[in-house]
Amino acid sequence: MASEASNFNYEEEFIVNSKGLELFTCRWLPVDTEPRALIFLNHGYGMECSVSMKGVALRLVKAGYAVYGIDNQGHGKSSGIQGYIPSFDDCVDDCSDFFTSICEKKENKRKMRILLGESMGGAMVLRLHRKKPEYWDGGVLVAPMCKIADDMKPPQFVISVLTKLTKIIPTWKIVPGQDIVDVAFRDPEIRNEVRNNPLCYKGRLRLQTANQLLTVSLDLEKRLHEVTFPFFVGHGEADKVTDPSVSKLLYENASSYDKTIKLYPEMWHSLSYGEFKENIDIVFADIINWIEGRISSGNSRLEREQKNANDEISNKTKLID
Repeated sequence: MASEASNFNYEEEFIVNSKGLELFTCRWLPVDTEPRALIFLNHGYGMECSVSMKGVALRLVKAGYAVYGIDNQGHGKSSGIQGYIPSFDDCVDDCSDFFTSICEKKENKRKMRILLGESMGGAMVLRLHRKKPEYWDGGVLVAPMCKIADDMKPPQFVISVLTKLTKIIPTWKIVPGQDIVDVAFRDPEIRNEVRNNPLCYKGRLRLQTANQLLTVSLDLEKRLHEVTFPFFVGHGEADKVTDPSVSKLLYENASSYDKTIKLYPEMWHSLSYGEFKENIDIVFADIINWIEGRISSGNSRLEREQKNANDEISNKTKLID
């Protein structure tokens, strides 16, 4: 679907993952110009790419980037029980396989690769980086799920009981907790939009989903020092869903030489979609400025790859001599 007035093309495609599940993918591509970089979207829990991350994609494609999204299984237009994540590792594999297939196309091999994710999508970005530490050129982490806010979690004894029940009734929607829509999206119009979007899951957390999200966040919190790639992390100081103090810890403990943090006073959880427009403008000015900085500083991944290739040729030459 072309949009000449906006100077970009929008395309949709269903792919099949290694386990036979049909997954929805979408892309926004600049028209008549080479993309300045590839940006890969990772949506939050219960959300999806084609509607709730459309605003993110439009801002980025208009800045000259090619933007790609995928709905995780159980989310949006992809297969699976809605709101059900049987295995976060499987979702990581799905995203990695799809994003890598785009990067490895001949026309894309020399383009910079940037991962962008909000909330659960921020956790996905960190897990994708851990899976292939040297592959990605940077990550944009918006209110990343490195720790679920204490107010969002049931008491520990309830978690213990629910963990045992997960093995028996994994898909049941019986996890107590606040309505995430009410506390994540600050703009009332956006809250209504999310509630009326049939692609977004609004029910209670399913047992296995809750178990997976808690396990992933605990794991990330313990291993923040393993983060090595360039990243931008932005977090609303009034976030009641994910803990902004852990984004500070990420910034302080990550081994990355190139890292930036922005904390936004009074802003809520969903900085890319749920805030008032003037606040989203502020957040994306920072994000695009950070991406531009990575592009202007040169592609260190390509330099590393070239150095490795040169070293390999040099070693082979020595062996021949």
